[in-house]
Formats: sequence, C-alpha cells, structure tokens
Amino acid sequence: DLDAMTPAQFRRLALGFPKVSEGAHMNHPDFRVGGKIFATLGYPDREHGMVILPPEEQAQLVRAHPKVFAPGKGAWGKKGCTIVRLEAVDKGTLQSALEIAWRNKSPKEQ
Repeated sequence: DLDAMTPAQFRRLALGFPKVSEGAHMNHPDFRVGGKIFATLGYPDREHGMVILPPEEQAQLVRAHPKVFAPGKGAWGKKGCTIVRLEAVDKGTLQSALEIAWRNKSPKEQ
C-alpha cells in the first residue's frame, strides 16, 4: 500500500517542528524538544513509532483511530506513551498526533 507511512516519513514529520533534535535511547531513534522526548521510532518494532501524549488526548486518539493508536504497556501507557502503527496511519493524523506530543513537551515560554 503506497500510502503506508514509512519510518523516514515519520522522522521527517517529527523533525519538521521547531527546535527538534534527534537522539537515541535503547537503540531507538528519538525526537526531543527542550531535551524532552516527544516521539520515538522503531518501538516495539520497525512497523511502529510512539508519541507521548497527554492521557486525555491519548484516549481520544485511541477511540477515534483504534487501528492506528494503542496505549503503550503498563505505566508508560498510563503516562501517555502511545504506539502508532505506521502502516495504518495517514500523514494528517500522524502530523496532528506529533504536534500534540511536541506541544506538550515544548518548553513553556516564560
């Protein structure tokens, strides 16, 4: 399916927000703003990414797109870690999930 999101597209979208840097932890690429991770790639496997959302936003996305988003396991999931199935997500949906995650972790202007 030509519309399936690729890790490269996920990376490009994540890096498209202001002041984002790419790092890595536990052998996964991660995307940070203000030193805080808001998204990762390749977790739990190559077919997935993850966005860290406020729990209420996570609940809305999981409800609206159950084939695309799922809470992470255990405490991480309860804190907003949200698994994204790359093959199932469209660009607009991923872009808005990444934006919520990015905005949530961005340093608040003093």
